[in-house]
Amino acid sequence: MSKRRQVRTQFLIFTLFGDYVLPREGWAWTGSLIELLGLLGVSSQAARSTLSRMSKQGWLKPRRSGRNSLYALSPKGRRLLEEGAQRIFEPRRQEWDGQWRVVVYSLPEKKRDLRETIRRRLSWLGFGPLAPGMWVSPHDRHAELEALLDDLHARRYVQCFVGRWLSDLSCGDLVARCWNLGDLNRRYAAFLRKWEPELQSCEERLSTGNALKPDECFVRRFWIIHEYSTFPRSDPNLPAELLPEGWLGDRAALVFREYHRLLSGRANEFIEKTLGNDVVT
Repeated sequence: MSKRRQVRTQFLIFTLFGDYVLPREGWAWTGSLIELLGLLGVSSQAARSTLSRMSKQGWLKPRRSGRNSLYALSPKGRRLLEEGAQRIFEPRRQEWDGQWRVVVYSLPEKKRDLRETIRRRLSWLGFGPLAPGMWVSPHDRHAELEALLDDLHARRYVQCFVGRWLSDLSCGDLVARCWNLGDLNRRYAAFLRKWEPELQSCEERLSTGNALKPDECFVRRFWIIHEYSTFPRSDPNLPAELLPEGWLGDRAALVFREYHRLLSGRANEFIEKTLGNDVVT
């Protein structure tokens, strides 16, 4: 399980901070971070250069202590990861009031980068593109939208509305215009083919007293979090009445949460040993 995937080191660091450093509310020594990243196949040089680059980009903030250095999340990085954790672990929205939340934006060409950032952040919040410059969601994401617009200084370019879908087309047709649920379901199927056997193997080992070592639990839990975290970027977490037949998202979420739960105890034991005394306020 420790074999390095073809993943950008920055994404691995985001996952590491989001799941292990953020809950500890402090600074982590660079050496401890490098040790953990080494278990994931990241070289010391790649880890150091990426940590430095993420600091320059405003995701992390560095601090010196004698000859050593530490890192913590910047306010910008904290907001991103807290928002991400909320989306990864939020339950399926079962009830729906029939209202659609609509975001409309118009930006000049010189603001192209901001436009792309808005699109990416709206997708992460579960909005789908209905038309150019118009995104919709069945969920009330008002608080998240307010934070997004403040973070991007984009209020002057964006308008938000709430309303019902009045058309000869069904809500299912609207969903099909905004999201490719067929492709997403195929990705969930691939996730399940990989991780359901892993979960079963882990349960069998636990039942026979052959528990995984703490560092192996850390690595396994890290990779399932990292792989599952891609789904909230494309899964709008639609209420049940808007989902297609044979939907696998709920089953994948169950596998993820159960495997995460089984590994957490020993993974946290390893993290406390590695980071526990190193995370300082």
